[in-house]
Amino acid sequence: MNAHITTTTNRTVSGATIARTAVLALALINQVLSSLGKPVLPIESSTLEQLISTGFTAVSALVSWWFNNSFTQAALAGDEEYERAKKSVK
Repeated sequence: MNAHITTTTNRTVSGATIARTAVLALALINQVLSSLGKPVLPIESSTLEQLISTGFTAVSALVSWWFNNSFTQAALAGDEEYERAKKSVK
């Protein structure tokens, strides 16, 4: 019983994984240097608040826009089916 299962998959690292790793590395480097008295990111709290607020606004706008618009063939077909079903109920 020498069964060998061989699977070959081409796994690639996603862009989101690279972005999260870069942000984590930047945060850790900033924390260590800040502990040593040499801040890398000298950002004032008002600037940080403004950046966070802008980020939340941009992300929520993009997510809302994406989910309220149909781009794929499946989504377009779903929209047509929804409109057909809606008309048949009236």
